[in-house]
Amino acid sequence: MASGKFILKKTASGAYRFNLLATNGQVIATSENYKSLENCKTGVESVRKNALAEVEDQTSQGYEAKANPKFEVYRDRAGEYRFRLKAVGGEIIAVSEGYKTKVSCLGGIRSIGRNAPEAVLIQVER
Repeated sequence: MASGKFILKKTASGAYRFNLLATNGQVIATSENYKSLENCKTGVESVRKNALAEVEDQTSQGYEAKANPKFEVYRDRAGEYRFRLKAVGGEIIAVSEGYKTKVSCLGGIRSIGRNAPEAVLIQVER
């Protein structure tokens, strides 16, 4: 099974965030900012735990709403496809970059399922 990397960094503002990288080094998903290192690590564990959540495709007319945890697929203002992973409580724990096609976006979600559960956590010092 593929295994990616969670790269955890402290930002210039003093917050913490992580990127999940696939085995090829591409960023699959990024976290929001966390106030503490421990909260950021908890976010990593939440992504691991919810890596196989159902997909709610908000780009389809009359889509079926799914319960959390879930991946939400949507279109941004530029018309690109993106996803966000929501935990059981509804908080956003990871977001994607923009994709030109929905197929690519769904591929990013599948990549989380392949990479996140066994991903190594690497903490980078600034």
